[in-house]
Amino acid sequence: MRRFAWFVATVLLFLKSSGRADTNSTTVPVDYRRGHFLAPVRVGTNTFSFLIDTGYGVTMLRADHAQSLQLKRAGRITIVGIAGEEPADMFEGPAFQIGTMEWRPRRVAALPTEQGRSRRRDGILGSSFFRSFVVEMNPKAKSLTLHQPRDYAYTGNGEVLPIRFEGSTPVVDGVVVLTNGVEIRTAFEIDTGCTGGLCLGKHFVEEHRLASVGRESERRGVGGGARTRSGSIPELRLGKIKIQKPSADFFLEGSPVDPPLAGHIGADVLRPFKAVFDYSRKQLILERITTE
Repeated sequence: MRRFAWFVATVLLFLKSSGRADTNSTTVPVDYRRGHFLAPVRVGTNTFSFLIDTGYGVTMLRADHAQSLQLKRAGRITIVGIAGEEPADMFEGPAFQIGTMEWRPRRVAALPTEQGRSRRRDGILGSSFFRSFVVEMNPKAKSLTLHQPRDYAYTGNGEVLPIRFEGSTPVVDGVVVLTNGVEIRTAFEIDTGCTGGLCLGKHFVEEHRLASVGRESERRGVGGGARTRSGSIPELRLGKIKIQKPSADFFLEGSPVDPPLAGHIGADVLRPFKAVFDYSRKQLILERITTE
């Protein structure tokens, strides 16, 4: 019995020293482009590029890939976006390999590739992905680290923000400081798939008269586009973190969220931080990245 225990311990030590025993976490390089985290995901014999997106309620695979992989149909779903709705076919989920982690979503949605969608991305890892792992996104290192939730314990000095959920999207409390010094306590969805800073809904913009200046443009998403005016606000506070003059898109029509939420926080606000999404403990950890 002792010889067997020694043999097992020796094998485990060998595996650990050769880098194959630690299945609690994995780190992969990402293509960090315009605020988008595009991670390599292996599906069968193919390696695809997937957008990491907290704002997406379902994991998505491009329609032509779903067809080539011969995935089994599993009904339809309606995807709700900033400017409307769009139907999508559902398929049984294939096995995804990300670094040393294997993950199989129960279902994936297939959206069409037309309407100006980027063909550089092959799919989107949405809510069920974030519920399966502790997800650590580091823009400076251009890396994505996944941890098994049961084994994870944060030991850094970042700001730990409690989150709750509107449907499948994480929501965090914050404070918006206006030009007259007025502080507005409100809440935001966190949307890592948005390349902007703050996207503030028409209801919030009109209530606080925020869109008087700035260049008019358009934000596009599922369902089409919505007119916005670009600018900034004096300050955004998240816990003890103060973000000076974050960029903002003031929606002149529609909204990325429903009231009473003010809007959502995108990649431009998160860029200076390593962000750790721990859905299992209902917390978002923001750790400021040093410039050294």
